[in-house]
Amino acid sequence: MKKIVILGGGYGGVLTAKKLAKKFKKNKDVEITLIDRNPYHTLLTELHEVAANRAPEDSIKIDLKKIFAGLKVNVVLDEISNIDFKGKKLKSNKTTYAYDYLVIGTGSKPTFFGIPGAEENTFSFWSYDDAVVLKRQIRDMYTKAAMEKNPTVRRAMLTFVIIGAGFTGVELVGEMAEQREELCKEFYIDPSEVRLIVADMAPKILPILPDKLIQKAEARLRKLNVEIVTGAKITEVGEGSVALGEKNVVASQTIVWTAGVEGSEIVGGLEVQQQGRKRIVTNENLESVDHKNVYVVGDNIFFIPEGETRPVPQMVENAEQAAPIVAGNIAADIQNTAKKAYKPGFHGTMVSIGSRYGVANVGLPGKFFMLTGFMAMLSKHFINMFYLSQVVGFNKVWTYMMHEFFHVENRKSFLGGHFSKRSPNFWLVPLRMLLGGMWLYEGIDKLRKIWEDPNKIFLIPAAPFATDASSAASVAVDAVKTTVDAQSAASAVSTAKEAVEALPVPGFVYDITNWFMDLMFYNNDGSYTFLAKWFQIGMVCAEIVFGIMLIVGLFTAIASIATIAMSVMIWSTKMASTEMLWYVGAGIACIGGSGSTFGLDYYVLPWLKKHWKRVPIVRRWYLYTD
Repeated sequence: MKKIVILGGGYGGVLTAKKLAKKFKKNKDVEITLIDRNPYHTLLTELHEVAANRAPEDSIKIDLKKIFAGLKVNVVLDEISNIDFKGKKLKSNKTTYAYDYLVIGTGSKPTFFGIPGAEENTFSFWSYDDAVVLKRQIRDMYTKAAMEKNPTVRRAMLTFVIIGAGFTGVELVGEMAEQREELCKEFYIDPSEVRLIVADMAPKILPILPDKLIQKAEARLRKLNVEIVTGAKITEVGEGSVALGEKNVVASQTIVWTAGVEGSEIVGGLEVQQQGRKRIVTNENLESVDHKNVYVVGDNIFFIPEGETRPVPQMVENAEQAAPIVAGNIAADIQNTAKKAYKPGFHGTMVSIGSRYGVANVGLPGKFFMLTGFMAMLSKHFINMFYLSQVVGFNKVWTYMMHEFFHVENRKSFLGGHFSKRSPNFWLVPLRMLLGGMWLYEGIDKLRKIWEDPNKIFLIPAAPFATDASSAASVAVDAVKTTVDAQSAASAVSTAKEAVEALPVPGFVYDITNWFMDLMFYNNDGSYTFLAKWFQIGMVCAEIVFGIMLIVGLFTAIASIATIAMSVMIWSTKMASTEMLWYVGAGIACIGGSGSTFGLDYYVLPWLKKHWKRVPIVRRWYLYTD
């Protein structure tokens, strides 16, 4: 039995474990264990959204048991205190874990550069708990300031200083700037009293970006009334104040530290070669240069790729690209095959400044594009959803879309507030029942006509043998009588052209429809095939069934989509009048939960949701919503 232990449930650790589980899915001689002190994986790139109360606290946590449901990965909650490389053991206060292969992905922690008072007097911002604590601190300061009479104390309460103008600091202060208006309105505070400062010892903010994008970011921050202090030597952080240079001492009761990171506490104490703020030196296979059975992933890697002068950056994409290399090389070691070298090709960086604006430098290695505003935010959301699709598939992508695009208050979405308006579903009940009633009526009416004359079953337009105008008109009239457009049937009597071309259809669509119908529904002599009869029976039954489903509110989303599909099918044959547009519009309106009020969906969907999540394949592929 080969024992693989992944230490750390961050980006790199989770992705490596998933890759290994896939590679050794059917190998009973391999055991995979992931150890972390928390039962959840944290989306560190979204901490600022929780701190400024734009996203729910739970939105940045993913249960590790959910991630590895149905996978060959044992999740262990424990805090490792020491690693014995010679004995191949990890030790905690509770027990010892043996390993044959170890993957270190414990991430980073804040570094304070030895500045007096920095660690003791600032709020760190590098974990889920940090974000929640800061969220409460911000609200507490507004609450207390609203009641404070002393202007000096009140000013310190309403002054927020972010030390560190990298991605984390800029995203946080941008989010807080947007939140300021809401909190000032709630607590009756003049926005001009609230002071937001982002400071850095570097000469400019976001130094990894091109100067043009830096200028755009600075302009956006100033538009949000954020003070930018660069090139300021931070000499000391006191209790309630920070020295931004020799003469600029700012009184503040909320000082947030985002100025830098170093290797996690356990990594800092390991007997391995380290460089660049406690990062483990690796070879091109991402193995520790000291221990060939120890691999490193994510922020813990110190590796300079061939042709580069800097080590790989500490960002999510590094973890995403390193994980399959580590998993593949462990598999190669076990299977005695060739290993692969790590040759990362990063696709750029992006930073959001509030919920509606961002800057990005993205593209392919060697060819990058600078984006701002909407397009930058679009790329950021796309990258986030791509990552989430790798971790928890549809489940988390759906949740992300809900809290980023649809369940957003105060128009805090890069799409504006157009998609975030939520109305009670009972307003849709009359429309749902009317739509269902009309489809049911059409189906029953066709069924009655079929009962009287079986030849009237066909919804198919003029048959190939109907070449003259009179026969074409006759067939068209019969066809239109069987569609949902009863009124246009009368007008179809006058001319076939009026009946058939009620709604225009692009030529290529009509040609495809005719080709399919000629293939499936007509014999060489122009008569109908056996399949044509049963297709039409199915259409009539579908109208009745979906009509009933809409009326009683059962699986209304499925029924609505099905009626839209039937409408499109009828339209593609040039048999739909303008009334068909109403059917399509009503169907679209009824997709979004119209059956949850005065409908069976109110009872059926919660029950089904509860049991659906228990199906192994559903849990394995995350095909459910929370």
